[in-house]
Order: sequence, then structure tokens, then C-alpha cells
Amino acid sequence: MKPKHVAQLIAILMLVFCYSYVAAEHQKKTYIVHMDKSLMPLPFSNHLKWYETTMKSVSMANNILYTYDTVIHGFSTRLTVEEVKLLKQQHGILSVHEEKIYELHTTRSPEFVGLERNNMVLPEFSSGGNDVIVGVVDTGIWPGTKSLDDTGLGPIPRRWKGTCETGKGFSKSSCNRKLIGARYFFKRYEASLNGSIEQNGESKSPLDDAGHGTHTATTAVGSPVTNASLFGYARGIARGMAPKARLAVYKACWLTDCFETDILAALEKVITDGVDVLSVSLGGSLAGYDQDSVALVTFVAVSQGIFVAFSAGNEGPTPKNIKNVAPWITTVGAGTVDRDFPAYVTLGNGKTFKGISLFTGNPLPNSFMPLVFAGNVSNNTGSSGCYPGSLPPGSVAGKIVMCEVNAYSGAQKGMVVKAAGGVGMILANPVYSLKEVEVDLHFLPTASVDKKAHDVIKSYIASDHNPKAKITFGGTKLGVQPSPLVPKFSSRGPNPITPKILKPDILAPGVTILAGWTGKRSPTQLKDDPRRVEFNIESGTSMACPHISGLAALVKAAHPKWSPAAIRSAFMTTAYYTHKNGKEILDVATGKPATPFEQGAGYVDPVSALDPGLVYDASTIDYLNFLCALNYSSTTIKIYSGGEFACIKGKKYRVEDLNYPSFAVPLPKASNGSSGQTIVKYTRTLTNVGTPETYRVVVSSKTVAVKIKVEPEVLKFVKKNEKKVYTVTFTATSLPSGSISYGRLVWTGGKYTVSSPIAFSWE
Repeated sequence: MKPKHVAQLIAILMLVFCYSYVAAEHQKKTYIVHMDKSLMPLPFSNHLKWYETTMKSVSMANNILYTYDTVIHGFSTRLTVEEVKLLKQQHGILSVHEEKIYELHTTRSPEFVGLERNNMVLPEFSSGGNDVIVGVVDTGIWPGTKSLDDTGLGPIPRRWKGTCETGKGFSKSSCNRKLIGARYFFKRYEASLNGSIEQNGESKSPLDDAGHGTHTATTAVGSPVTNASLFGYARGIARGMAPKARLAVYKACWLTDCFETDILAALEKVITDGVDVLSVSLGGSLAGYDQDSVALVTFVAVSQGIFVAFSAGNEGPTPKNIKNVAPWITTVGAGTVDRDFPAYVTLGNGKTFKGISLFTGNPLPNSFMPLVFAGNVSNNTGSSGCYPGSLPPGSVAGKIVMCEVNAYSGAQKGMVVKAAGGVGMILANPVYSLKEVEVDLHFLPTASVDKKAHDVIKSYIASDHNPKAKITFGGTKLGVQPSPLVPKFSSRGPNPITPKILKPDILAPGVTILAGWTGKRSPTQLKDDPRRVEFNIESGTSMACPHISGLAALVKAAHPKWSPAAIRSAFMTTAYYTHKNGKEILDVATGKPATPFEQGAGYVDPVSALDPGLVYDASTIDYLNFLCALNYSSTTIKIYSGGEFACIKGKKYRVEDLNYPSFAVPLPKASNGSSGQTIVKYTRTLTNVGTPETYRVVVSSKTVAVKIKVEPEVLKFVKKNEKKVYTVTFTATSLPSGSISYGRLVWTGGKYTVSSPIAFSWE
């Protein structure tokens, strides 16, 4: 054969080989390989070498993607079907399975509350409330965020009377067809300063210097943003609950204070500008309604058809600390979603604990490092909180430091540890909680762990002469169960102002929520943090409130004639309070089933709320009758009614008759000489907003101390908007002071289930 023919043959063979190789690569899929760590042969010094050798035995291409050696042990790789068969025969293999493809989400809450699965069949949810206007009273807005994109939105509704105020960092062009209004209210705040707002380093404009306002606003109505994340965590599509709704922002809170004077000025403009939904994630007053100006202004707002949602507060788990309890507003508590950011602590003795973390830098080496308890090296003997100045310079050089949770943020503790030479931190909670739900964006490798881990790690440090640990990270994990839960920070009842009105009303996603952020402040909100982000992860009832506000915009779009009370009722009577497996939602603070004092009616289910069957409606007159029942003065009633209503002398007004979708029943405690029995009656009216049905009542109770009787037991509706009245009689035995229990009153008819929580408390 001539040399040129040999060269041609070699070229052909090379092409065939390359083609075959490429074809084989296309046939490969990604697999997760679990290995039995205990079966690693003795010649191997580490697992990576073992994994590589195992792969070489089945494939020419040693294409290991990732190795795992914390919770699971093994690796991920690309293999053909034939290679998989060979691999399964290798020593130490536990399992080989093809990877699952997950659809990524960021706030996670649209899918978690059920919106995504219904977009194709519910056009009113898909449109997102095109002409509904949501007003947000908060710290302003960051106009540069992609969450305010107005692509696809039509002209601004003609009924809109608001404006786009300008100032430092904020021009007329900052507003668009999405952000249709922006105002700022500063007079009281500026008066509290020694100089001007600008001298305080803040923007005298609607510009958000704090981040809180942008986060809440975009949670409610943010436009979809693809590939959003916080340094890679929670990556996916970020969107608000009502992505097509319009936004109007009212900056009444600043970096250090929210003054009632400024808030009231903002609320006034909310009413006159023409918003449909108002979202306020601020702490409220515990004063009576005659001393609460915010309650008064929101009463006016609701009277004019504006749905008003307030956050419940973050002062749990202590009872009776709930804020914003006026019955005309919707009070929102926080619940978790099924997403987590796992981090793992492995001790030198082999024990591993799962925690959580948002850490974005270079991880620690996958090897053990010296471990120390902060209380053993602190300047202040026994202080374990890692507060600023507590660790001497160089005292923890090259070590992982265990710090205990206290009032200082985790990120701030991390800075303290880093300044003292530490290379990692275990942030341990010394107080029991069902699940660690608080997550921080850290400066150095950190894992936050619960009390169980806290106790074991602390004991290990004390008993081992050379304690060591390592910290590894698991990224973003979806499908975490049980979920939802009630986080311990969410404020609880009983209602300290009006015990016969149950608060909170409902739960919504409020833990590790990703939403828009300001370019003026770091994601940790610490001055020494130079980082800037477009999205941030935050937790609190502040995050839960705008979920309900955005969802209210969707329901408002579908039912424009529904009153604020009807919308709230739809949310409450369709909320769920058990998981799919039938088990009750748990309270993180106790590990026990959550009562209505923690969760209200339950966790919001907006798709069911669109068609609730029946609603508990209420008008301005109903709320005024409620104020009469509280024996407020004629002056107070006049202020609330504008002089157009007065309590009728001699008429019996009862708080028990306010048409609320839930029942709070305070009862007298047991005492010597009493009969030990109390009888109270509550009256309610149901309005048919669905297909006419015949409804039957079912009641349940967790206590034998209260008997519940409903009259009538059957309600037959034959037309839309028809109303039916029923009475509930509670016959209760006295129990010791502080006792609580709960039950349910449920009307069922056709496809509808109309559920109301009942909360008992013995004062």
C-alpha cells in the first residue's frame, strides 16, 4: 500500500473513532453514585482516589463531576447504559440512579402557595391583576431593579390620581407603567435629626436606602426576572404574587425610624391616590382603637373598598404580643416554605449535624480544623455570643469558633470571629426550636445549628483534648419537609386589645424569601459589608404581608366587586391547616400542632380562595357597631364615622356578632364557689358567592371542656349573593388560667369546604 493510501486510511479510522466517541458521549446521561464509605479498600488514602479508580474500571473518560462526602458519600458522573451496568458490579457501590431535573424557583412562594400549577386554567391569575394598584407604605423603592420592568403593561389606569415625586437619586423617569406612583414623607423624621436627611446620609426622595421597601414591594407585585439569585442561592425565576399589578410606593420609614406622623401622611395619600390594595409591613400600636391613628386611617381605607394587610410582628413565641389587630385589616403571620440552604458540621468524633447557611466565599478545606468554644476565650469570661470586642485579636487564629445565638446578627458575629483570626464559625442556638429557620449571609464559612447540635458540640469541645470540626455546604435544597411550619418569631395571640377577635388571620410565606433589594445597602445591612446585590433573602412577617397583598390583587382582579372583608374571608375559609398526609401544621417554638393563636385560619391557598363558595362579609356599619360594642365614647365614634353614625342608646351591641370568619372565645378561669360553666353565643352571616348548594355543618374540638352547638345545622342557598344567618353556642367548663384549646367549624356543600378556626382561652 502506498504511503498516501496509508495516510488516507489512518485519517478515515480517526474520523470513525472520533465519530464513535462523540456518538457515545451523546448517549451518556448523568448519574448519582452512592458509595459505601466503610468499604473503601485499605490501599486508598482518601475517597477521591477510590472514586477515580472505580470510574477508570468502567470508563476511559474519568469524568467525575462532583464528589460528595458529607451527608451522602459518592460522586456524580456521565455514563452510557453499558457503563452503568459495569459500575453497579464494582466493589462498594450502594446505588446508581439517573439524576432528576428540577425546575428552579427563587421566592419559591408562587409555586409553593399553588399559583404556578393553575396558570393555564385560571386566566385571572395569569394576567396578574393588570389594572389593580397595590400601595406599599415602607422605606421606598429602588427604581433600577428588573422587578419593575413594565414590558407588556398597558396604559396607566385613568382612575389613578397619584404622582411620581422626585428627589435625590429619583427622577420622573424612575416611574413607568409598573411603578406608577412614588411619594416620600419625611418631615417628622427630619425633625428628629440634628441636621437634614442628606447630612444623615439618606436620600430625600422615594429612593430606598434600606432595602426593606424594595423587598416587600417586589414580593407583592414584582415582574418576573429570570436567573435571579443571591450569590447563587435560590437561583431561578423571581416574581411577585401579582406580577401584572401596578405599584405605588409611599416612603414613610427611614434608616432609623418610622414615625406615626409620616405614616399617617402617607396613608392619607394612599386613600386619595386611588390604590386598591394596601400593604404595610410595620409594627403597630397596642393602644385601643380610640388612641390608634393608624387604625383610624385604615378604617377609612377599608370603608372606601381598599383591602388592607398588615404584618403581625416578629415578637414570638411569647403570647399576646401580636400587633395590628383592628378587625377591618388582615393581619398576616409568617410560615415557612419547602426550601432550605443546608450546611453540615462534622466533628472529629465522626458525628455530623445538619444546619443552614448562606456562605458565598471559598469553602474550608475538606479536612478537620481546630474547634473552640467562644466562651472559653472571650475577653468577658463565659461570654459565648461573639459580640464586637469579645474575642482578643489572634485568640482563635486558624480555628473554627462555636458562637451562641443572641441579639447580634450572625453576619456580625462572623466579622468578630474573622477579625480575631478565626477561619470558620458554628452559630449554635442554645434554645430549643423544632427547626432552625433563621439564615444569614456570612463572611466566613458558617453553619447555623439547633439546640440539639449545640448541646452535643459544646459537650464534645469540653470533653475532647483536641476538638476538631469541618464545615461543608449543600447549596439550595427544595422539597424540604415538613413544610409549612410556623416559625417561632411570628407574633401570636390571644388578641391583647380585643380578645373576642382572633388574630393573626392567616399565614403566608415569610421565611427565606428572595426578592428585590436596594443598591444603597449591603445584603447583611452592615456598614462594613461592601457587597451590593439586586436580590436579597429575608425572613419576617414583613415578608409574609406582601404575599397576601399581592394575592389580594389577584382576587380583586377576578372579583372587582368583592369587599375587603369578602376577600379576607375567602383567604381564611379556604386556608389549609394540615399537610397532605393529614398531620397538622406544627409550631417551631413547641414542636406541637399550631393553634389558631399562632396560625389563624391556616396557610393561604389562593387558588381555592378564588372560588370559596361562601364568604363572611362585613360593612362599615358592622365595624362601627363593633366599636359601639366596646363602649367607645360618642366622640370616638364620630371620628371614625365622620359624624354620620352614632351608637343607639339602649341598643345591645355585641363583639360576638361581628361577622368575622373565625371565632375567639375567651372564658373565665376556674375559681372557688363558681358553677364552673359558661354559656356564650356568637352569630354569623354567610353570603353565597359560588354555585348554590346545600351546606351542612361539622364541628370539632380538641377539648371536652367546651360543647359546641350550631343552629341551624343545614343552610340551603338557591341563588348568588343570598345570605343565611346561624348561631353558635359554646357551653364551657372553667379551666385553670392560661389554658388554651381550639377547634373547627366547617360548612360543606358540593365542591366547597368553608372552614373557620375556633380558639378557646381561659383568662
